[in-house]
Amino acid sequence: MSKKIFVTGISTEVGKTLVAAIITEALEADYWKPVQAGDLDNSDTDKIKRLVSNKKTKFYKSSYNLNTPMSPHAAAEIDGITIDISRIVEPKTKNNLVIEGAGGLLVPLNEKQTILDIIKPDYKVIVVSRHYLGSINHSLLTINLLKGKGFDVSVIFNGDEHPSTENIIKKMTGVNVLGRIDNEPYFDNHVVSEYADILKEKLQTL
Repeated sequence: MSKKIFVTGISTEVGKTLVAAIITEALEADYWKPVQAGDLDNSDTDKIKRLVSNKKTKFYKSSYNLNTPMSPHAAAEIDGITIDISRIVEPKTKNNLVIEGAGGLLVPLNEKQTILDIIKPDYKVIVVSRHYLGSINHSLLTINLLKGKGFDVSVIFNGDEHPSTENIIKKMTGVNVLGRIDNEPYFDNHVVSEYADILKEKLQTL
């Protein structure tokens, strides 16, 4: 049975797109970014296309492409529109599907709804956590909110290893840790492929 995996982060700029690329490559999954805010000439979908090597992955068009790199609700306002989540329709595929969020869970899409509102009950959720001052708090808030809503939650750590931070997050949440991605000198499709091989077995058992 195909998997639907939603990739979210504890904050912005924690490595969601890189992790989404690795998962996409590991599972030869399709990829979908429901809301893209800013960087339309080099979108997250464009980045994923460069980072995956397999020939099976299909890339689906974002439901909303907003011009300004801001919270989606604010970017939409600048574009003179309001995001309607009924228009955020999951693409139909029999393949595994990786869905990448925007920012963190409670980033507003409009005045009433957030990224959390587009995560469906059958999605497996992978949280990307990166160490910085305050990241433990952000990680615990994110993981516990998802667990409280009944989601199947796992974590991938990204960036320099910080054992005490990673251990306390694991102990306080009991979350499934899939692995970690180190700070590499660069990331290209070869490096992504190497990490995909490392994480493939655990991802397949989700």
